[in-house]
Amino acid sequence: MTSTHPRADRSVPVAAWAVFVIFMLNGFNFASWASRLPTTRTMLGFSEAEMGVLLLMAAIGSLVALPLSGWITSRLGARRTIVVFALVNSTGMLLVALALATGETLLLRAALVLVGIGTGVWDAAMNLEGAVVEQRLGRTLMPRLHAGFSFGTIIGSGLGALAAFVGLSVPWHLVIAISASFLLVLVAVRGLLPDEPLVALASPAEPDAPRHNVFGAWLEPRTLLIGVVVLAAALTEGSANDWVGLAVVDGFTQTDAVGAVTLSLFLTAMTGMRLLGTPLLDRFGRVAVLRLASGLALVGLGIFALVPWLPLAFFGVVLWGMGAALGFPVGMSAAADDPVRAAGRVSVVSTIGYTAFFMGPPLIGMLAEHVGYRSALLVILVPIALGLLLAGAARPLPDSPEAERAAAR
Repeated sequence: MTSTHPRADRSVPVAAWAVFVIFMLNGFNFASWASRLPTTRTMLGFSEAEMGVLLLMAAIGSLVALPLSGWITSRLGARRTIVVFALVNSTGMLLVALALATGETLLLRAALVLVGIGTGVWDAAMNLEGAVVEQRLGRTLMPRLHAGFSFGTIIGSGLGALAAFVGLSVPWHLVIAISASFLLVLVAVRGLLPDEPLVALASPAEPDAPRHNVFGAWLEPRTLLIGVVVLAAALTEGSANDWVGLAVVDGFTQTDAVGAVTLSLFLTAMTGMRLLGTPLLDRFGRVAVLRLASGLALVGLGIFALVPWLPLAFFGVVLWGMGAALGFPVGMSAAADDPVRAAGRVSVVSTIGYTAFFMGPPLIGMLAEHVGYRSALLVILVPIALGLLLAGAARPLPDSPEAERAAAR
């Protein structure tokens, strides 16, 4: 948007709040499911490896859909893409509830693939919209948007812990939570920027301007390296989302409710760091902040996996959550430095990042059968260290808004 009309100016802050809410609802949907995994495991009678394969289903759905997300979003625009794929996500979640109520494990696996398709494209579209709003505001915004996602996960996991405590069944919990969430998505998208600015990213307004193939970003070394940084961050975050509750239940002989509370603690720490991340990024820049986050994650995960005392493990969870907070949002901002190529690059980085959800669940699940959940989580230290080494790939492109802010520091 280039208009200087007052109403047009006001639309950008409104869009910032709208996309914040959409991030929050995306996180809420995910945590509503993740917080009930210990109860789901008990209902199904699954082993560690079987749970890993089950969680793999959603990752498969995301990986199938994400390579097309840039193409879809650049043509439909963020508003329509978010609505369509939030509906796909919600439909999948309701089918998960039906499958759990009827004991149909084949339907459950198919439903989780549908959940993954909806989650992946919804995620890519909201990140692209967030990058556009960030650039139009002229200041760092993406960590706070991802804090919105974290707020959603805190609310979702907190309600999940409450549902587990009062004995509300997983199917009824999902039906109530996901139905309410989709209605709020329909309200929130009304505040987004018009779809035209995103479509214009793929279709230059000037007839003679070069067109950029959204799939060409797969050949760009910088984009691929940023994708690896995001992959490491996604493994750091996703391993906690999937396994920290089960690790506490089995490793410390605690109840399902304590497992859900531990997930809430992780998500709260991550949210706080995302709120703190905006001033940190403005002052120290992307690379220094990413390295700090990787260090916190290394220490926190090591403490959680190795100490024998639950209170000290909680401290490790806090550090782990802080360390997992910024890799994904910073990677998305870095991918979108050039608005013309943002759709394709965000799609590539998202696809690589979501590979974490393909590799992580079965790997940790299979390891856990032999060494337990807490020891199995130590394997995540390897990608965390890799992300630390590759953090320099997120340096701002020359002439990008972030480079101008960095030069002014």
